[in-house]
Amino acid sequence: MASFASLGYVRARIADVAAWRAFAFDTIGFAEGSGPDPDSVYLRVDEHTYRLELVPGERDEVIAVGWQVADRRSLELVRETLEKAGVAVTTLSLAEAANRHVEEAIAFVDPSGFTIEVFHGPLLDHSPVIGKFGNRFVTGDLGLGHVVLPVRDIEEARRFYTEVLGFASRGSFRVGPPEHPIWIRFMGVNARHHSLALIPGSRPDGPGIVHVMFEVDSLDDVGRALDRVNRAGYHLSSTLGRHTNDKMISFYVRTPSNWDLEFGCEGMLVGDDYLAEEMTADSYWGHEWSRG
Repeated sequence: MASFASLGYVRARIADVAAWRAFAFDTIGFAEGSGPDPDSVYLRVDEHTYRLELVPGERDEVIAVGWQVADRRSLELVRETLEKAGVAVTTLSLAEAANRHVEEAIAFVDPSGFTIEVFHGPLLDHSPVIGKFGNRFVTGDLGLGHVVLPVRDIEEARRFYTEVLGFASRGSFRVGPPEHPIWIRFMGVNARHHSLALIPGSRPDGPGIVHVMFEVDSLDDVGRALDRVNRAGYHLSSTLGRHTNDKMISFYVRTPSNWDLEFGCEGMLVGDDYLAEEMTADSYWGHEWSRG
């Protein structure tokens, strides 16, 4: 079965570059990354040249979610696994891979219509990561925090990611009455509690992302970021609180693209012996899952 190392990057199209620059650099405190497109905005948090690529466009939408594997053999194993399951796989050209700042990459479309890119050999920048407010992000072997995607068929998506791609189940929330449950599924690929979450619902007129989470190593950094968000007048989807599943202390702020950025700390690390838990939505501390 394919083996994934971490969530590598998210690429999204944005309609308002100026608003994003003010939000990302002057309020949250990302460092400015680098990439081949002088018009794009690259958000850097660690030695990767970027973790979030924001491409100017007419509408806000997700372009691709990028997952890192260890090496070329691991990439070929992912390809073989997908082709065996009947999934069409495209090999990115050398120029396309270079534009992603990776050595090699493949792409495919998952059952919910999201473009997924799998890569190895990211280009690294060993210069200091200098954001405006000195945030120290938690990445390394854990990769980028996590991404939450809305899916048309939650069980089809769950089976694809766990049974085909080999993501580990990391629990679920049950919404609605027991006789007609709706599930929100969490999945992991490393020691981070989850790197992917799937929530029922399609957003044909929306950005296609529910939220992306970034983790820092200090509750003080989270609190200071929340203060800046409030002073700047950004919409809070949920204010500061601790999650019941991954124990993250975080808040959610609406980005200029109308999807949420989660900013938190103290996320749970799990091992191979972790037992996935089911929780009812009313045990959660208050995130607006119902927005889909």
